[in-house]
Amino acid sequence: MPVTLDGAAADVVRMMLQTSTVVAARSRAHGPTAALWHAVEMHRPPAEVDGACELTLCGSLARVSTDQAWPVPARDVCPACTLLTRW
Repeated sequence: MPVTLDGAAADVVRMMLQTSTVVAARSRAHGPTAALWHAVEMHRPPAEVDGACELTLCGSLARVSTDQAWPVPARDVCPACTLLTRW
């Protein structure tokens, strides 16, 4: 059976502009692990998730804080998140 084109190429890809923002999030202390500031990549307005727990760049769960900008000028910042946000 022959293959025919129906007027649209199969490799046409529709592109979408996707913007993301990195915001600060605070984790909780767990046993000997201190609470740290982490980076969270957001694909929606940060005001929508203020106070919600999100997955951080390093893989932890942390509560998003729109009061703090990333990078946080503090000493208790996650070293992995700091490294991952250096583009």
